[in-house]
Amino acid sequence: MTSQVSKTVLRLEAEDVRGLNDGINFKKNQEDGKCYIIYKVKDKIRACVNQCKHQGGLFIKDIEDLDGRTVRCTKHYWKLNVATMEYVNPPDSFMQDELEAVLSDTDGSLELVELNPPDPWTAEPREAQELHAGEITLTYITHACMELKAGNKRMMFDPWLIGPAFARGWWLLHEPPSDAMDRLSQADLIYISHMHSDHLSYPTLQRLSKKRPDIPIYVGDTSRPVFWYLEKSGVNLTNINVVPFGVWQNVDEHLRFMILMDGIHPEMDTCLIVEYKGHMILNTVDCTRPNNGRLPHGVDVMMSDFAGGASGFPMTFHGGKYTESWKADFIKNERKKLLNYKTQLVKSLQPKIYCPFAGYFTEAHPSDRYIKETNSKNSAADLNESIRKSCPNILTWTPVPGSVLDLALALKDPSNRRVITEPPNGTKIFKDSWDFDLYLDELKASASAEIFKYKSWIQFYYNWAGFKDYNLVIRVTETDDDFKPLKGGYDYLVDFLDLSFPAVRPKRDHAYEEIKNRVNVMRMSRDPDVYHHKFWNHFQTELPLSAPDWDRFLQIACETDVPNESSNACALF
Repeated sequence: MTSQVSKTVLRLEAEDVRGLNDGINFKKNQEDGKCYIIYKVKDKIRACVNQCKHQGGLFIKDIEDLDGRTVRCTKHYWKLNVATMEYVNPPDSFMQDELEAVLSDTDGSLELVELNPPDPWTAEPREAQELHAGEITLTYITHACMELKAGNKRMMFDPWLIGPAFARGWWLLHEPPSDAMDRLSQADLIYISHMHSDHLSYPTLQRLSKKRPDIPIYVGDTSRPVFWYLEKSGVNLTNINVVPFGVWQNVDEHLRFMILMDGIHPEMDTCLIVEYKGHMILNTVDCTRPNNGRLPHGVDVMMSDFAGGASGFPMTFHGGKYTESWKADFIKNERKKLLNYKTQLVKSLQPKIYCPFAGYFTEAHPSDRYIKETNSKNSAADLNESIRKSCPNILTWTPVPGSVLDLALALKDPSNRRVITEPPNGTKIFKDSWDFDLYLDELKASASAEIFKYKSWIQFYYNWAGFKDYNLVIRVTETDDDFKPLKGGYDYLVDFLDLSFPAVRPKRDHAYEEIKNRVNVMRMSRDPDVYHHKFWNHFQTELPLSAPDWDRFLQIACETDVPNESSNACALF
């Protein structure tokens, strides 16, 4: 099998994008002559190759179409509704393969992106065999961590068992089973979906490495490597396997898995298909558009995130429209949209069993009380109720730590009470303490590092980051937990047009953001109120893979800079 790749098949410049009509547009790639259909309504765009799935004919506008959504094949008059990507004549026949339409926030251009092959799991198909009770089980551990037992092999997904994620921002909602770390160290293999710290948990991996440093760990071949920080972390893991997308990885005679990329964030996000004796388990994890929206139908088990509330927007924004009532309405609407999207996704894929996971976190630290109370999230039970109303034939599972699903029993008789085994009565489900001091002492030590005694770390860091030639000025103010300026803390400006560090804002017209920065949360205002995707994307996914050479910085700073003994600053990102 060849590796799955992502390819831009058509690019339109901003002027061409502005020239798109509402409804159906036909476009040709002048380099290779291939034709595409772009459907535009308001600010939403869908696109596909202009080729009928029946016998490869070209589509043209349908003269009988009254609503501007349908095209007609020139060969046999098949009709495609481009708004839904469904063939309407003949009905119930095909779905058109959709391209990912990526609209740039920076220059207004549009790229149509294609995954090739689009459905690699169909390679080397295997017939589903009969399963015996206990042959395939899923045991929920906590958050996105699930243990899959298939035959005599055990596989763990995204183990976050101890400590915080995102500095001190997130903590585990559920208490992992008491033997969770032993289960992890005895697994045959581990899959880690991406580098976010609620999936790639260095406190967990640090403890694992002391027990079994050579445990096989598998990650996708993302352009932003999952383990880019491993060497600096001090965690000793010696058997990390980076595998290509869309290629079956054989574990034994019956068990194999395939890692797929996310269509929105292919540089860092992945999802997973596991197959055992022809039975498929789909784990989409946090992917926004897993495999560009093309996924296997009718899998035995599907798992996905559900909660929402993972972003700092809009809770950490203030000024202008960002009143408490506006935030509450926005969050409510976003939760509703996510719940409806997940319901429709499950309905379209028709898995036999659905389990919401990867959303069991809480903002437990007292300093984050406002965010916890404001940033309400969907519950797994609410999503499962929505799915049952829409798809009563799908078995839903709302897991608690230590609960076990037996796939063979579920397939034979979903109503069998033994399908799901709950943990014993009295088992602790929710955490009520988190050892804050144990982990926050490390954060405090980092914030007190010697590099922050020298003001020139600011220039050194942003020069290393390499973001420039963008008309944005930011002001960063170091604060305490209440977002009040820290006495002796840093307060500086960065002008990204020429990557300079002025004492006052420049007189030219420019976008401006104020960022009040404490240990793990930034409070923001911006003028104009525009999201600068290029800026944020750079600092989240495009920083150099080699960390700043702080040893070299200290050698220079000790000779040329005057130390600021009172600062506890930490870098913006």
